[in-house]
Formats: sequence, C-alpha cells, structure tokens
Amino acid sequence: MPKSDTSRLYHQLVKRMRALADIKNAMALLQWDQETYMPKGGAQFRGQQLTTLAELAHRMGTSPALGKLLEKLLDKAELSEVERKNVELTHLYYQKAKRYPSSLVKALTQAANRCFMAWIQARQEHQFAVFAPELEKMIALKKQEAEILGYPACPYDALLDQHERGLTTEILENIFPPLQANLISLLSKIQQKPQPPDDFLYAYADKQQQWEFGLYLLQAMGFDFNKGRQDLSEHPFTTSFSPHDVRVTTRMHEHQLATMVWSCIHEGGHALYEQGLPAEQYGMPGGQASSLVIHESQSRLWENCIGRSLAFWTFHYPAWQKRFPTPFSHIALEDFYRAINLVKPSLIRTEADELTYHLHIFIRYEIEKKLINEHLPIQELPDLWNALYAEMLDVKVSDDVQGVLQDVHWSHGSLGYFPTYTLGSLLAAQWWEQLQQELPQLDEALAQGQTAPILNWLRKHIHGYGSLYTAEELCRRVTGKPLQADAFLRYVQQKYFRIYGLE
Repeated sequence: MPKSDTSRLYHQLVKRMRALADIKNAMALLQWDQETYMPKGGAQFRGQQLTTLAELAHRMGTSPALGKLLEKLLDKAELSEVERKNVELTHLYYQKAKRYPSSLVKALTQAANRCFMAWIQARQEHQFAVFAPELEKMIALKKQEAEILGYPACPYDALLDQHERGLTTEILENIFPPLQANLISLLSKIQQKPQPPDDFLYAYADKQQQWEFGLYLLQAMGFDFNKGRQDLSEHPFTTSFSPHDVRVTTRMHEHQLATMVWSCIHEGGHALYEQGLPAEQYGMPGGQASSLVIHESQSRLWENCIGRSLAFWTFHYPAWQKRFPTPFSHIALEDFYRAINLVKPSLIRTEADELTYHLHIFIRYEIEKKLINEHLPIQELPDLWNALYAEMLDVKVSDDVQGVLQDVHWSHGSLGYFPTYTLGSLLAAQWWEQLQQELPQLDEALAQGQTAPILNWLRKHIHGYGSLYTAEELCRRVTGKPLQADAFLRYVQQKYFRIYGLE
C-alpha cells in the first residue's frame, strides 16, 4: 500500500531530525571527551570543532525547507497523538532556533569552550580572577540570548524556560520562599539535637576499591553497561548520545568515600532515564529527555529517596563493609544510616544533606537573578557568594574552590539550571509517594536488593514519554496533583523526625 501524503511528510521530518540529532550527539561526544580524556593542549582546536558543528546544526535546524515541512504537517489531521506532539514541539523548537543569529550560536559555543578551560585552570590555581574575564563574557552573551528569546517579566525567565518549558521567576517565588522557611524551621529543630557521629565516612578508602564499588552500585540500580560506561571528571555529569550509549562520570577522594558513592547514584539516576527513552523516537521530541526538572527528579529520587534509605543499605551495606572493612566492619547499619543522613550546613553543594542542599540552590538562584536582571559586576561575585553562605548556612568560605568555583554550570553557560535541582527534588518526593502507594512492598523489595520494580515503574510512567509532556503535565498525569512541595515536606519530616527523635 502506498504511503499517504501525511505519512510521507512525517517520514521526511523524522529523517531530517535524526540527521540533526546525529550532529548534536557528535558535539556531545566531543564535549564528553573534553571533560574526561582530552589533553589540555587540544582546547583550541576542540573549540573550533565544536563551533563548526554548532553552526552546521543551527543551519540544519532553521532551514526554510524544515519550516515549510513543519507548516504542512501542522495541518494534517491524520497524525497520531504522538506524531502530532512531535510535530508541534519540533515547530516550537524551530521557532525559537530561528531567533538566534548564527553569530550568537558561534559566540556561545566558543565562549563555553574558553570558559570551561578557564574554570579548570582557576580551580587548579585557587583563583576566581583567572575565571572572571571569561565568565563575564559568558554572562554578557546569556543576557543577549535572553533578549533574543523574549520573556514575560524579566530576562532571567528566558533562561529558566530553556531548562523547563514555561518556568518563570514568578512560579519560583511562589515555591521557594515558603519552602525555605519550612526547611530552616526543621533545620533549627535538628540542630538542637545531638548529632550522630560520621567521622568513619572520612576514613581512608583506596581509589581502586572505590571505583569498583561505584560500578557495583550502578549495576545494582539497573544501569546497562552494554549501553553505557563510567569515567572520571572534575565535576560529575551524565551525557547521552542515544539510549544505547549513555556516559556517566564520577570523582573520588581517598578520604571522602561518600563523594564517589552518591555522585555515582545521582548520575546513575540521570543515566537510567536516558537509557529508558524510546530508541525508536531518536531525534524526535518523543525520544528526548523532557526537561532538567524531570531529569533531576530521577537523579534525586535515586540519590536520596532510595540511595539514602535504610531499606537500600539493608541489602548493600554488607558489600560496603566487605570492600572497606576498616572501619566499617565495626559500624552498625543503623549508625551508618544515621551518618549518611546527617544534617549539617556545609560548603559544597554536591556533598550537602537533603535539607541544607536546597539552601545551596537558593543562594545560586539569588546570584543568578542579580547577574542577569540586576547586572551584578563579576568582580563582586565571590564576596556576594561568601556573604550569602554566611547568612543562609552560617559557614565561612575558605577559598574560591570551596566557594564560587565549585560548580561547572556557569562555565557551560547553564544559567537557570540550578532551580531545577530543587524542583526535581520536590517532584522526586511526589514520584516516591506514588511509588509507595502503587508498590506497597517497596521497602521489603529494596531490602532484598530488588530495584527492578522501581525502574520498571519509572520506565512505564516517566521515561517512555520523552519530552512529550512538561514536568507539570507529567506530574498531574502520574500523581493527579500539581508539582508542589507538600510531598517533599512530608517525606523529610517523616525521615528526619525518626532519625533525630523529633516530635
């Protein structure tokens, strides 16, 4: 039977979008290599290579022929629901991409390359001043990008929308201040209680043993090593070139075993999402991750709701003790559980507990608004950072590496990203609550090392839809409720009231 006109046009769209995805994934592979194995001397040509591919991708993604094809398909009533959503979202992305002049695409790509290398050097030299000039150029470009994209109220809204469709400062202002007040209230109660000892978490741990244990944890979560791998990087991250090739990275310190463990679990959550996207939808919105809020909901679900639970470690703690007998062979499971959930204000976001973590996010959120909306001078950034840490967390920043240089995000130009970590955590708690309702024997399964029921549920309800729904839409579809803080507050109160004996 000959193809209908609609089927023929849709097939042409898929072919075009898969070719574009090939280019973008080739760029992602070069960027992964840049952060893992590329020699320092390769930075200049790597920037040139990425710029060439970025300009090519921009031309392909904004071609008049693609626009005409999309316009024709928008009028076709015969499209299936998934096909229609793919067309509508591709048209939305096309319209946004058309606003970018090729000169800005080139400038952003080159700036990201220079900025990342400057960030690496600044961390090595413990000097923000090394990073500042390139960051200043990046911020100027992000402001220009915001103006090109347009925004409902303030320039920062345009950058938030890049990471979650429809997200605005107004939405965050309705969620963050009350959440902050609740967290500070709970933190105050906890600080009045005796703190569980956690010194054993900082005992010496051989790096090879750490590496092997990290692989063990990823495998236990369901990560498919036939379709992925793990490597080392300065800042842990996940990248994907297709559902059949997903890369995660971790970092290790000989006296901070927890850093490796929870970065592996966190990035493993991201990776499971990428491996669960529909391969047959490659190149189309239905085969792409929905947003960073959904992405972070996956990483924070695995890292905290699962990876810091007593049930999870009931099964896996003996393997930890076997690999690291000194001092853990003499540490009881309950003491270990309390230690890995210790609530204590600290300097480093990625190593923060579930409660104070969000104060780290609120600090970055406030700074980003000032950088984009209020034109904060770059040279004032470290002082503002240090002042906010003193105010919100009551900790003193020792140097720039422990402070303003700790995150890689700004070097990539990823402003507006940080709020998605907190929104992702709120959503993770909603997924967790729904999981417990639908899988009443969940804790028992985890205590027996069974994570497949969780992964299967996530694949069915979240991973399989790609980016067809926003975080808000998917949340309502799965839980029947809007994205909100209620489930998260219930989760942390139940957990930490028990750990700290609160009433």
